[in-house]
Formats: sequence, structure tokens, C-alpha cells
Amino acid sequence: QVQLVESGGGLVQIGGSLRLSCAASGSTFSTYDMSWFRQAPGKEREFVAASRRTSHTVYADSVKGRFTISRDNAKNTMYLQMDTLKPEDTAVYYCAAGRPVLSSIRNSEMYYYWGQGTQVTVSS
Repeated sequence: QVQLVESGGGLVQIGGSLRLSCAASGSTFSTYDMSWFRQAPGKEREFVAASRRTSHTVYADSVKGRFTISRDNAKNTMYLQMDTLKPEDTAVYYCAAGRPVLSSIRNSEMYYYWGQGTQVTVSS
């Protein structure tokens, strides 16, 4: 069993930055692929970025070059550095843990554990 807790969300202006954190319980953090998803009002949950247990990273095209995912296995924590934020980045951001194959890494159904979410609002 893994429990995930996100933090770091908030209100930021267009072009600003935020850093999200996802703290995990348990001693098996390093054995999971960790990902960020987001869900805007009225929209489906969408993949943002993944940090695989192999250290390989994957990004959605919409955030590539602006967001950076990282993890610290010693601290059981994953991060999402979000720069050059846009209004369309406004959403609730969720972290998730699972062991999907690479071809399914963007599929939210492949993840076992989820955090409660943290709100990110980008406003002018």
C-alpha cells in the first residue's frame, strides 16, 4: 500500500512558476513509476509527465520544455517544476504510482495509487 500526498499548488500569474511535490509513504517508492496527471473543470483527466523507476522521463506534448519532473527516492518524493505557466495549465494536479508498460504510461487506468490532488490556477 502506498499513500500519496501532493502539495505546492496555488494561484500564479501567466508566465509564472510553481513547484509541486508528491510525498509517498512506504519503502517501495523506488519500485514504482510515478506520474503527474491533471484534470480541468469539465474535462477528462490527462497525463502530464512520468518519472519511471528506470529514471526515464516522459512528457505530454503540451508541457514539454516548460515542465520538469524529478524524483528523490531517498526522500520518497516526486516533484513537478512548472515554468512559463499558461491559463490552460489550470487544473487539479494528481500524482499517481504504478508499474505500467511504457506504451501505457499515459493511461490513468494503469496506476494503482493516487493522491488527493492540488489545485493550480493560472490567472492574469
